[in-house]
Amino acid sequence: MKRRPGVNPRLSLLPPYLFVALDRKRAAAKAQGRDIISLGIGDPDLPTPSFIVSELARAAADPSNHRYPEGRGSAEFRRAAAAFMARKYGVELDPEREVTALIGSKEGIGHLPLALAGPGGTVYAPDLGYPVYASSAVLAGARTVTFPLRERAGFLPDFDAKPLAGPGRPGVLFMNYPNNPTGARCPAGTFDAAIRWARGRGSWLAHDAAYAEAFLDGRRPPSLLSRPGAMGCGIEFHSLSKTFNMTGWRVGWACGCSRAVAALAEVKSNLDSGVFSAVQSAAAAALSQGDAAADAMRARIAGRRRLAVPLLEGAGWTVFPSDATFYLWCRPPVRMTSAACAERMLDEADVLATPGNGFGKGGEGWVRFALTTGEDRLKEAFARVSRLRW
Repeated sequence: MKRRPGVNPRLSLLPPYLFVALDRKRAAAKAQGRDIISLGIGDPDLPTPSFIVSELARAAADPSNHRYPEGRGSAEFRRAAAAFMARKYGVELDPEREVTALIGSKEGIGHLPLALAGPGGTVYAPDLGYPVYASSAVLAGARTVTFPLRERAGFLPDFDAKPLAGPGRPGVLFMNYPNNPTGARCPAGTFDAAIRWARGRGSWLAHDAAYAEAFLDGRRPPSLLSRPGAMGCGIEFHSLSKTFNMTGWRVGWACGCSRAVAALAEVKSNLDSGVFSAVQSAAAAALSQGDAAADAMRARIAGRRRLAVPLLEGAGWTVFPSDATFYLWCRPPVRMTSAACAERMLDEADVLATPGNGFGKGGEGWVRFALTTGEDRLKEAFARVSRLRW
């Protein structure tokens, strides 16, 4: 009797990946000839700045870059990342021991539970949160404990309330500020509370700082690593995707406690061969020469937010007040599920948004709009939404 080969049973524990499902819906609607305005996935709409592209072309033509890259990243890239952290956040890092290159921050986050938790370990994942925090724990065989982020607390964790209060198990706790999907920012005092929590139970803190440069009011958010004690228990993930319109380039870095960085680098050395050296050269140029490009990105997002918020609020929507990220975290004019709201906008207004429950149970009743299209299309999108009869 023939037996069918199996697959890893942990895959059955994963929900469908949110953004793949959204892209399928968008593609199906477009195939019907409909004019879909996609405000679902956080993928910047403008091209990568030309000086970065030029550096890629120069480096790609250099045969020395056609070989395997260095495992932790080139010395040039790691020095550029360390210099960026010092200049922007006042965080002094040893580029040899406390920085490693990533194939995008998502990759590093996905591999982290393999490095710091593993089978039987514990991962504390926020609800609301980027789905990869929980799914990476499942794939690593770790136990997942979710903790709530709620509007009444400014979408910040409460370390004095369950499930974070009490002795608990050591593990890895994920944080993400400025926050996706809400746009909430984290005050330094909350980072300090997280560090006390981690040090009190021998846990790691993993801070996803992918949106750290997407602040809109001139006040740069603090780095976790800038807080006292963080370098003993913290690892922070940074990405060039949003800051420099480089989502497709897949490059970022992890930095922080040398033990955590080394463990992540060891996992990566067994599973991938690093970032193409020419991409690292271009990324180093972006970090060292890209201040004007980052300023332009922030000005563009701020302008789009100033345009969009009054249009939504005028149509009866509630928009969570934020001055960071390029997302709007919103409740529709009437009480309804996130999925029903998103489906109605797609079916009746040809506007694609992200249902909030895709980020956790606490997102039920909310919808996320990504401000990743031009002003004229944003006006059209929210005009369509405002015409819906709820």
